Amino acid sequence: CAFYGKIPVGHVEAGLRTNNKYSPFPEEINRRLITQIADLNFAPTESNRQNLLNEGVKPQSIFVTGNTGIDMLLLALEIKNNFEFSNVDLTGKRLVLVTTHRRENFGKAMENIFRALCDLAEKYPDIVIVYPLHLNPNVLAPAHKILDNVKNIHLTQPVDYLDFVNLMKRACLILTDSGGIQEEAPMLGTPVLVLRNETERTEAVSLGTAWLTGTSREKIVGEASLILDNTQKLQNLPNKTCPYWKGNAAALIVKQVVDYLKLIECSDIALKTQGV
Repeated sequence: CAFYGKIPVGHVEAGLRTNNKYSPFPEEINRRLITQIADLNFAPTESNRQNLLNEGVKPQSIFVTGNTGIDMLLLALEIKNNFEFSNVDLTGKRLVLVTTHRRENFGKAMENIFRALCDLAEKYPDIVIVYPLHLNPNVLAPAHKILDNVKNIHLTQPVDYLDFVNLMKRACLILTDSGGIQEEAPMLGTPVLVLRNETERTEAVSLGTAWLTGTSREKIVGEASLILDNTQKLQNLPNKTCPYWKGNAAALIVKQVVDYLKLIECSDIALKTQGV
């Protein structure tokens, strides 16, 4: 609609790419299409900027800003939150946090993930796996079928953002197919297993705070075990070292938008002065 109305478009999170148009679906193809009409491209990282340059986007339209999700995370961390589950006792236990909802994981892949959780729950009786369930029936049905009766796996209702940040901080490991969590967890020093075959957020993988496992039951268990068995590895994880995630993305974006609007205004005035 903006394009047909000749309204300028700014794209936040520009330049994220897996280079697989079906993963994540439909996000990957949507952001590629938006790139074609965007006047301002707000790339979270330098590698995202390079992706855009490789696709022929004009350099002067690209701005490396960091991610507004990190702005929100840092604000959330300033708010005191003592969230506790009334029916989950974490005393003396290690918390493993799980989220999964990607439609490309529906079906067999989702079942593999859940059976891997069962294996981990049995192998490590000292962990508590907390899984705030996504409400999509394609997630709910297999989750309840496979996980309902596992003693140290707790399926919960979705939690609000502040409570979820609290859980991420306390977790010794996160298993997820979420994009945003791959950005947030490195800021918290929490290791992440990415339950996908590719990721558009390669920085966390390069930093050594996230690992791509795919949805193989055996690989998920194997990678999780390497982390859960190695407390020294956890202690040596990089913490808050992401070079482009500084918590000022919103301010940088606003500045570029204001500058762009001033430029448009000056152009309009010049055209009117010329009688165009």
